[in-house]
Amino acid sequence: MTSEAGRDGAQGLPDILPIFPLSGVLLLPRGQLPLNIFEPRYLAMTREAMIGNQLIGMIQPRAPGGEREPSPAVYDTGCAGRITAFRETDDGRFLITLSGVCRFVVADEITLTDTGYRRVCPTYARYLGDLAEPDAAAVDRDRLLRALQSCVPAGSGNEIDWPAVERMPSDRLVTTLAMLFPFNPGEKQALLEAADIGACAEILVTLMEMLAASDVDVNTEGMLQ
Repeated sequence: MTSEAGRDGAQGLPDILPIFPLSGVLLLPRGQLPLNIFEPRYLAMTREAMIGNQLIGMIQPRAPGGEREPSPAVYDTGCAGRITAFRETDDGRFLITLSGVCRFVVADEITLTDTGYRRVCPTYARYLGDLAEPDAAAVDRDRLLRALQSCVPAGSGNEIDWPAVERMPSDRLVTTLAMLFPFNPGEKQALLEAADIGACAEILVTLMEMLAASDVDVNTEGMLQ
């Protein structure tokens, strides 16, 4: 159900949102998240979303791997995404892409549906800025690029399309890197809850610098190519 003005003045955003708890997976506003849907309850969730407003809320369980539990405790903050690509495979899976729309805070959870997926009553007031154009100028692009180069140094055997990186707007680059880099669930949650794109960029750069200092080999397969 969606009210005429939307909850908290968020035009077009639903008052009830199905959620998909998934540990270590981050969706940010304007980000693109491919998903392979195969569990019966989430197949049902996707079917119902497709005939409704196409919106699904991505949210992390509080315990890593908690998505394997029937109803894990989840963080308070998630991100609503719209299904912008959909394909059904021969073996009955759904391959979808969610495009991030707006973050939300869980106000309440409603009774489980017969098909087993969960729904919440979200509030959007804290994150209505997600609906406006991000301020790319708030991103320290030079520091961001230095951090990326330190994580994926030349000659490391990993490949990044640096001309594509140079062409990418700063806000989109922050969103893409935050979603794709192999940070732990708590770090992903910190990125999600950042006040705005500038704050997200600051957290991202710090995490990338820490990752580079740890000498962990960052697998960039499929990243920014």
